[in-house]
Amino acid sequence: MGLGSLGTGEILLILVIVLLLFGAKRLPEVGRSLGRGIREFKMATKEITSDIEDDEKPRVKPKPREEIEPRAPDVKSSNP
Repeated sequence: MGLGSLGTGEILLILVIVLLLFGAKRLPEVGRSLGRGIREFKMATKEITSDIEDDEKPRVKPKPREEIEPRAPDVKSSNP
């Protein structure tokens, strides 16, 4: 039996048990803490995923400036 097969009765039973365990005053605090934990987990997961994707991309070394475009010497006109 997987988690996806929970019916309405099972969910209500779980909510009643949670209410009895924590009380009505602490439920918002518990929910807030749970939300923060889930948010931090998602951010860490996204960070790790982006690091892995960055490592998989081929890195192209930039060419030295001389190979890109040789610079002509600066010529200043000496018109008085």
